[in-house]
Amino acid sequence: MTKKCQIDANKSVLVGNNVSHSNRKTKRRFLPNMQNYSLMSEILGTFVKFRATPRSVRTIEHNNGLDNFLLSTPNSKLASEAIKIKRRIKKVILKKNNKI
Repeated sequence: MTKKCQIDANKSVLVGNNVSHSNRKTKRRFLPNMQNYSLMSEILGTFVKFRATPRSVRTIEHNNGLDNFLLSTPNSKLASEAIKIKRRIKKVILKKNNKI
């Protein structure tokens, strides 16, 4: 499984150096804090499972839920899994608007 956030496209593994006291440098990886989350989509009426960082989840909560966050965020800032959920939400909204 990749070490990328499934909500925020910018969160992934970073590369750097360990620097010893004698100033020797060895490569290392900085891994993101990935957690499993089940977030409720009110429009879809189901829970959506994501592997994401706590910062991404705080951002979702700040934007009043998963649906509002996905609809207000441009696709360039979302990961591919989040874009798929966004498309599903838009389809459900269009179906509801056509029935009314």
